[in-house]
Amino acid sequence: MPLLDTDLSLAKHSYYAATAAPGPACPPLQGEVACDVAIVGGGLAGLSAALDLRRRGRSVVLLEAREIGFGASGRNGGQAIHGLACDQDTIEAQLGLEEARRVWAMSIEALDLLRERIAEHGIACDWQDGYLGLATTPRKGAELAAWSERMGSVYGYPLQTVAAAEVGRWISSPRFHSGIYDARSGHLHPLKYTRGLAAAAQAAGVQLHEQSPVVALEPGAQPVLRTAQGRVCAQQALLAGNVYLHAPGAPGAPLLAPGLAPRVMPVGTYIACTEVLPERLARSLVPSQAAVCDTNFVLDYFRPTPDHRMLYGGRVSYSTVPPADLAQSMRQRMLATFPQLAPHRVEFAWGGFVDITMNRAPDFGRLPAAAPGVPQNVYYLQGFSGHGLALTGLAGRLVAETMCGDASRFDVFAKLRHRPFPGGRLLRTPALVLGMAWYRLRDVLG
Repeated sequence: MPLLDTDLSLAKHSYYAATAAPGPACPPLQGEVACDVAIVGGGLAGLSAALDLRRRGRSVVLLEAREIGFGASGRNGGQAIHGLACDQDTIEAQLGLEEARRVWAMSIEALDLLRERIAEHGIACDWQDGYLGLATTPRKGAELAAWSERMGSVYGYPLQTVAAAEVGRWISSPRFHSGIYDARSGHLHPLKYTRGLAAAAQAAGVQLHEQSPVVALEPGAQPVLRTAQGRVCAQQALLAGNVYLHAPGAPGAPLLAPGLAPRVMPVGTYIACTEVLPERLARSLVPSQAAVCDTNFVLDYFRPTPDHRMLYGGRVSYSTVPPADLAQSMRQRMLATFPQLAPHRVEFAWGGFVDITMNRAPDFGRLPAAAPGVPQNVYYLQGFSGHGLALTGLAGRLVAETMCGDASRFDVFAKLRHRPFPGGRLLRTPALVLGMAWYRLRDVLG
């Protein structure tokens, strides 16, 4: 089953789609248009870049294959958390400690930027401060405490420790041993935020076009993007489609950037949301109302909603086929954490695909020049690895800075090396499934 067809079925039962106001009208591209920057992808990375570029005086055309926020930007767990999907050790090993500190600081800037945009544009997206990271065993609790101490001493980012004796005050669940709390991270309604950012970009003068899949990229001194009914000629281009960039926009269409495709894998992740709960019960589950993740490699993540539901995510798949009974499967995961929710039904269950890299670090850069003497004027942002709600906003800002002449911060990320997934197109999915089975076993054994 093709990726986009599968995603259509996964999108039908989203709590976010049921509770968000419609986004701005964005008609399909018709005819030929010229601009300074053409952007592929109407998610948070593309919209953030468009907004910052427009403020710097650039004319911008953004092309979205389906609708704004259709992919991970509008269907994710809603958690905006410090750091990257990979641990800082991965960054330190490649770039050294000082550059790793810069990367960490930029991840915190991403949280601040998200808050700033919510306030500046008046985006009603249910922002809630607070994030809990919880360990499920004493060993994992000790590892989390050691990590937290190092983040304070080495990276200057102190976190509040949740000791084993105190964990019951933070979460009403028997699963967890201890944890950490970060007041600067938090959670929101991602589709409301994405559509709000699109409205802000449109108001700033960005041309947004939905239902406009790009079927061809013609690189050169002036890259050209073609859709079924139009053509955009630009000075620079940004590919911000993540996994969808590597799903051809039309039958027989080539990949826009075949060299990037082997470096990311589409991984399905799934979420369930309960019916409205009694307020006292809803508030008792996570008294701080924070977002929560466990520290397992194959993790569960969950958060309360402002209308007194529990939104619970987890489980992953490495094919494009969703679980046969998604709502029941996710309900069982949720009840393992919160058995007191047994009398209450799951009202929504959905999923989507995130773009993971081999090392879980983000993959930002430029495509090779089309010919000698032609500038590297096609940029890409991918590989957020399920940790992109805040980082996509900063990534958009970094690429906008670069297009306007200052690549100093973008190139910190661009220096990260990325390997293709082993096994080629046919064997990389089975290889990843085997690898993840090992990590699941480690999670179970504690």
